[in-house]
Amino acid sequence: MSGIKKYTKKRKAKDKSFAKNFDIGYEEFKLGVMLRMAREKSGLTQEELAKKLNTKKSAISRIENHAEDIRLSTLEKFAEALGRKLKLSIG
Repeated sequence: MSGIKKYTKKRKAKDKSFAKNFDIGYEEFKLGVMLRMAREKSGLTQEELAKKLNTKKSAISRIENHAEDIRLSTLEKFAEALGRKLKLSIG
């Protein structure tokens, strides 16, 4: 187990607020990373994707780095611009 994993495990055990907020934050972070990876796998830069979506590069950066309040319609457009389909799952 890595140092960061050990730290978060100990901190979660001691601090319930940290545990709750960490898990929520991690899920939001993970979504942004997934979007960035999909864009990169499609071979597009942020600027190229922005042109396809008729927006600015800064908007793509914001989506990838702060995906916590992203709309479903925005996710659909993002996926479509990459030539992909959006699939959702509730676990």
